[in-house]
Amino acid sequence: MSSENILIVDDEESIREVQASLLEACGYQCTTAPNGAEALKLLDSTPFDLVLSDILMPVMDGLALLEQLHKREPDLPVVMVTAMHDISAAIGALRTGAYDYVLKPFEKDQLYFSVRRALEHRQLVIENRNYQNGLELLVEERTAQLSHTLRELEQSYDYTLEAFGGALDLKDAETEGHCQRVTAYTILIARHMGVEPGALRHIARGAFLHDIGKMGIPDSILLKPGPLSDAEWLLMRRHTEIGYAALRNIPFLDQAAEIVLTHQEHYDGRGYPQGLRGEEIPLGARIFAVADAFDAMISERPYRRAIPIEDAREEIRRNAGTQFDPQVVEVFLSLPEETWRKVRGSPVGAFRLTELEKSESAGPVARPSPAGPN
Repeated sequence: MSSENILIVDDEESIREVQASLLEACGYQCTTAPNGAEALKLLDSTPFDLVLSDILMPVMDGLALLEQLHKREPDLPVVMVTAMHDISAAIGALRTGAYDYVLKPFEKDQLYFSVRRALEHRQLVIENRNYQNGLELLVEERTAQLSHTLRELEQSYDYTLEAFGGALDLKDAETEGHCQRVTAYTILIARHMGVEPGALRHIARGAFLHDIGKMGIPDSILLKPGPLSDAEWLLMRRHTEIGYAALRNIPFLDQAAEIVLTHQEHYDGRGYPQGLRGEEIPLGARIFAVADAFDAMISERPYRRAIPIEDAREEIRRNAGTQFDPQVVEVFLSLPEETWRKVRGSPVGAFRLTELEKSESAGPVARPSPAGPN
């Protein structure tokens, strides 16, 4: 026995009663209405599984009702039950969205068959939608799980990168903490230039690993207290290519590797190793160049003292257009000295994914107004 709820719409009461009697005998629940307008009122308050409707009715005919139902409940099957033996009317009803077309007078088996087939069709539609919704939910869950796993994996990569930085500090104690500081400066400038979060991660990692190639430079050269010979200097310059070769085949570091390769290029083309000029140099490397020079100037070294931040800013301004990208310099100079002091005081971990996401949640920083003379 069935429990589906069927709405029967016909202007002839006897027809409505016959259809209802036949279908209720099969276990269906039936409600009747004399025209389309009354049917719509019932549909506002009661859910139905199927509508059987005549075509020729006063107030609102069956085709008008069919059109309204198709807009309001496109998945609700409608079977037209009519005495109109007009093939064009049948075609029009089917095109408007009717599931079937039954001619009066009808055999009860014909009515049963049409009703059963329409309800089975509706059930298939519902099951398919539930399956699709369930599949979409499953995909969402699996995607969320994969995203979480990738985030954890990416975070573990960042801890590995931090270990690389620690190894560099052990190899060259004179520049201890330089990787963290210069990465923090690079991120600060990049965010104020409006760099998108995805690109910011690659730039941050490239900045942090910029000197990874020095792991391949002999200690006799890297730690030499005096000036380097021409041959030693040529070997030292190879650290950009050594670092690039070490990173370029690591998928999540391929873009960072480009910064490692080009971080010693100059805006006027006089840098190394490729002599790139202007925007031929990746944006991340152009930003890093300013951050790197700034940190070098304001940090103590055995062979020279640190200079004040104000003097370092002036030196960077003076080299805009030659060593540095003028647009990067403009943004750098627009940030007050206090900002740089604050970042320098707590740079550790600034390159990590979790730290980047804290700043990403607010979106890219709007570029400030150009700075005045410094």
